[in-house]
Amino acid sequence: QLTPSSFLRIGQLSNVDLNEDVHELETELPRQRPNEIPHNEKLLSLKYEASALWDASLDYDNSENQLFLEEERRINHTAFRTVEIKRWVICAMIGILTGLVACFIDIVVENLAGLKYRVVKGNIDKFTEKGGLSFSLLLWATLNASVVMVGSVIVAFIEPVAAGSGIPQIKCYLNGVKIPHVVRLKTLVIKVCGVILSVVGGLAVGKEGPMIHSGAVIAAGISQGRSTSLKRDFKIFEYFRRDTEKRDFVSAGAAAGVSAAFGAPVGGVLFSLEEGASFWNQFLTWRIFFASMISTFTLNSVLSVYHGNAWDLSSPGLINFGRFDNEKMGYTIQEIPIFIFMGVVGGILGALFNALNYWLTMFRIRYIHRPCLQVVEAMLVAAVTATVGFVMIYCSRDCQPIQGSTVAYPLQLFCADGEYNSMATAFFNTPEKSVVNLFHDAPGSYNPMTLGMFTLMYFFLACWTYGLTVSAGVFIPSLLIGAAWGRLFGISLSYLTKGSIWADPGKYALMGAAAQLGGIVRMTLSLTVIMMEATGNVTYGFPIMLVLMTAKIVGDYFVEGLYDMHIQLQSVPFLHWEAPVTSHSLTAREVMSAPVTCLRRIERVGTVVDILSDTSSNHNGFPVVESNPGTTQVAGLRGLILRSQLIVLLKHKVFVERANLSLVQRRLKLKDFRDAYPRFPPIQSIHVSQDERECMIDLSEFMNPSPYTVPQEASLPRVFKLFRALGLRHLVVVNNRNEVVGMVTRKDLARYRLGKEGLEELSLAQT
Repeated sequence: QLTPSSFLRIGQLSNVDLNEDVHELETELPRQRPNEIPHNEKLLSLKYEASALWDASLDYDNSENQLFLEEERRINHTAFRTVEIKRWVICAMIGILTGLVACFIDIVVENLAGLKYRVVKGNIDKFTEKGGLSFSLLLWATLNASVVMVGSVIVAFIEPVAAGSGIPQIKCYLNGVKIPHVVRLKTLVIKVCGVILSVVGGLAVGKEGPMIHSGAVIAAGISQGRSTSLKRDFKIFEYFRRDTEKRDFVSAGAAAGVSAAFGAPVGGVLFSLEEGASFWNQFLTWRIFFASMISTFTLNSVLSVYHGNAWDLSSPGLINFGRFDNEKMGYTIQEIPIFIFMGVVGGILGALFNALNYWLTMFRIRYIHRPCLQVVEAMLVAAVTATVGFVMIYCSRDCQPIQGSTVAYPLQLFCADGEYNSMATAFFNTPEKSVVNLFHDAPGSYNPMTLGMFTLMYFFLACWTYGLTVSAGVFIPSLLIGAAWGRLFGISLSYLTKGSIWADPGKYALMGAAAQLGGIVRMTLSLTVIMMEATGNVTYGFPIMLVLMTAKIVGDYFVEGLYDMHIQLQSVPFLHWEAPVTSHSLTAREVMSAPVTCLRRIERVGTVVDILSDTSSNHNGFPVVESNPGTTQVAGLRGLILRSQLIVLLKHKVFVERANLSLVQRRLKLKDFRDAYPRFPPIQSIHVSQDERECMIDLSEFMNPSPYTVPQEASLPRVFKLFRALGLRHLVVVNNRNEVVGMVTRKDLARYRLGKEGLEELSLAQT
């Protein structure tokens, strides 16, 4: 077992950058970067729980102090009605903006990719006649690598949190872990530019996953009524400046992102429920559905105007799988076992994909942690992708007649006049278009050899690409791999059954796509609905559900889903729905952190400053106790106060001199705390003079007088349920005399998990 001191720093992983410029006040220390960073997945990072410089756990429980209760009592029925209307307005704005961002991405990608493919196609056509096709290869690889270089540089050097699809980060955020910079405006800008560049650069990626992250950032920004990045406060929506409200809007933003990406508003709501939101209520469902619908409608309206048919609302999402006809594409009862078999194949291939990606990510954490190396790797992948595509098209002799085909950029190469190279439709296109072609091209459009080679190559390319330092999703590549082997499966079936009518390759391409995606990301409920909504066909609901369930069961037997795996590799203290099954033997006394730093109800300012400045015990919550003057014995628990509240009190100098305790302290309003949220200043920036250190501070009206507590004999599952269901950040452990004996925080519970040999306890690393 490695000691925490040997963990220098867990490097920048595909998803969350752990090296963080927390505050402008902190000076950047010269850091020696080791060539290899030891990393062990049996670790839990303390970074996310508490650091003196940022709050790493979100507080979903309102602090019911006197200020909060006074404000709530003042609000009458009409004011509550206004707040409710504001919530709906914010959801509508989230939907509209998410839809517009999706339109922007779509239109820019279409134009830039179109330009690139036209240039390369013209070049290939020219050199096919004269000879010297190596120039075309060079041109294609250079174009790809240079576009991806720009996309990777902005992510690696400006905002590393924008790497990957962003779904694992949003999952963590909704679970209650605060990942630095995850919902900042800068992240959104880098995310959008990065995803455009990585798709145009021809990487094996999709633009759908990042839409979910983008929606979440938009939601977090709008709901606060101000931008901390731009230093602008619009003085609206101030009531929503707290973690509880912000989280609800972020789950609406994630749903709006899904529905803009796939044209699947119901799928968006279910995605938010299944993958994201840890806390749910009925009103929230309705508001989230509203945001999703608005987002799809906005995207639809703008794209229909852009495509020149203003009133035709026929492009609801960024990817549209096209209509599947019932006449040609119905299924019979004897096909059900075939679909289940495809689910098994998808589960095995998905598990293989995840296992390969796991080892690759471990390698990246250890060796590719410098930003410049990350950019070089991204450029290498882009060049290799173009080269593989070119070589496969060059070697393929699969020619199809152009007449009646819907190919955007038909490459003739060595085919006869009036024919095009069928391998080129798969590689020489954006992945979204390739998926639709595999679903809908007429039987006989692809040679089985072409599909087999394409599946094999694209599988490894997509696996290598996920986790690069670029903004990119894994949805579309998974669908594309699945659609290719599914179509191959359908062609083999029609050979075996002598071309009977039910063995339509397009239908099997759809099932293969579902099986592959389900095997990689392990979503069931939401993915079934997303696939149904994207194909516009309810009849396939049952087979798609069967395929996804089978893929999930088979995949889970080998290795966990891609997103959960990346969360675990990050050492993030993520809390699952339930405590580990075999944990009843543990009690609160064994899992809690002790000793606890307590404050007295009336405390010396110097003591508070010293406790907050102590870097060794960077706690975020402090129990407030009543202690009898003159005795050392600690009396019962009176309340709980947060670091952020203490900092605001010190900043506003809310204290009185010791001699005049009868004087009234300066009154603060709840607005003072909301204005400081979410970036509270660090204690180092607050100056307290020597005289002020001797003053006294009365915490009575600022502390939460009724914090949640558990007796020290409570079992771990009981503590876990209370902590997880209420979204707590601190749970005070008391003895039978109501004296504080310990504190349970997120890391204490996330430490225990079920391993191969039963209950495991993870070590804690300071990185």
